[in-house]
Amino acid sequence: MSNAVRDLTTLLDLEPLEINLFRGRSPQVGWQRVFGGQVIGQALVAACRTVEGRRPHSLHAYFILPGDPAVPIIYEVERLRDGRSFTTRRVSAIQHGHPIFAMSVSFHVEEEGLSHHIAMPHVPAPEDLPDESEMRNRIMTAMPDPVRGYFERERPIELHPVEYERYLSHEPRPPVFNLWMRTTAPLPDDPVLHQCVLAYASDLTLLDTSLVAHGRTLFEQSFQGASLDHAMWFHAPFRADEWLLYSQDSPFSGGGRGFSRGSIFSRDGRLVASVAQEGLIRLRRPAREEATKKAQA
Repeated sequence: MSNAVRDLTTLLDLEPLEINLFRGRSPQVGWQRVFGGQVIGQALVAACRTVEGRRPHSLHAYFILPGDPAVPIIYEVERLRDGRSFTTRRVSAIQHGHPIFAMSVSFHVEEEGLSHHIAMPHVPAPEDLPDESEMRNRIMTAMPDPVRGYFERERPIELHPVEYERYLSHEPRPPVFNLWMRTTAPLPDDPVLHQCVLAYASDLTLLDTSLVAHGRTLFEQSFQGASLDHAMWFHAPFRADEWLLYSQDSPFSGGGRGFSRGSIFSRDGRLVASVAQEGLIRLRRPAREEATKKAQA
């Protein structure tokens, strides 16, 4: 197991404090705030620790305050319902005496029923896209410094963007962004862990998709970006250490917010999860003033 994946599984292995009470920590990598996917993943772990024999099928979350990476996060689980078919939990993430995040999670027993799903988009296979070395040698040199720095450092999630050209220019494009993703090393055979890892990864690029139509990325200093809410549905079994296609689109942006959706497919074309998110994509003041001047010219 790579160091980055080992660190991720450790990050998701919460410390039990009391019944319904857990403590999570953040990586000390110099970030000013806690990554939203980390809080989603840890909160899902906390909820799953209070349920036996059932897996989560949906979660709905709100980010309330920025997380402080310098101090632990306390996760308090409220057991709302234990029914015959469904179980419901509510999780609050607390720092400095205040909730920074709230999430509801629903669990469902396995049962048979009518089945259908949309088709996976026709995109190049991950092997047909630039690999890490090719990205480094041929493409990264043309990327903006923040984007290049992100792809150069060791990460627990391997990303192969399909429309990687968006990082090379400010050309507006259709608001669609596809990428293949998987962990950079195998994970243990725990289906719930794979769900929690995917919940973590689902927040990596979804908000950034809302800027594709504008030829911009959240790596730029002119943007203040933050997840505001996040919803996810798990449809079918999968492994987060095998290639998954994250097909994302953004139907709307406006008022300083961007709305994006994601469909996650297994390599064989099964729809395994769906995601939706609205986030802050606020232009910082000098950039807002410049954008207003261009609009009025």
